[in-house]
Amino acid sequence: MSQLKNMKVMTTAAMLCAVAIVLGFFKLPISNVIEIRFAGLPIAIAGYLFGPVVGGLVGGIADIGGYLIRPTGPYAPGFTIDTILTGVIFGYFLYKKEVSLKRIIAASLVNKIIVNILLNSFWLAVLYHLPFTATVISRLPKEAIMLPIHVIILLVIMKPISNLSIAKITAAK
Repeated sequence: MSQLKNMKVMTTAAMLCAVAIVLGFFKLPISNVIEIRFAGLPIAIAGYLFGPVVGGLVGGIADIGGYLIRPTGPYAPGFTIDTILTGVIFGYFLYKKEVSLKRIIAASLVNKIIVNILLNSFWLAVLYHLPFTATVISRLPKEAIMLPIHVIILLVIMKPISNLSIAKITAAK
């Protein structure tokens, strides 16, 4: 919790929020309920750098901020919960741990299953009055394709960050 009082941590977290918001504007729609996005990557990085609490805050603030800047329908708080969980999951798996392919795969897989497949499908089924099982099944191919893509991107970004002084500079003491 001392990280929430560290100005460098909060500044870096705010920049990651801004990057997540901007990335959230870019999407590749596959169908009415399936789209490819990369807004979760800065949230995962926040979890890695600062832990589950700050990672979750970055996720929640980025989701709400993105909605306030460019609303795309009625506000659905379930998706905010999902982005918070993304930061928490990556923080749990990666914070203060050596960056490794195994850890990134584990965090990404848990996030894909819990958040992207189960929870997102639930919220979409509720919002659009779709059968939950059909929504899950329709999302599985996209998540299977995106898992290795996200893992590679996160590994390429996190490995150098772990060697940079930014990880040491922004770490709360």
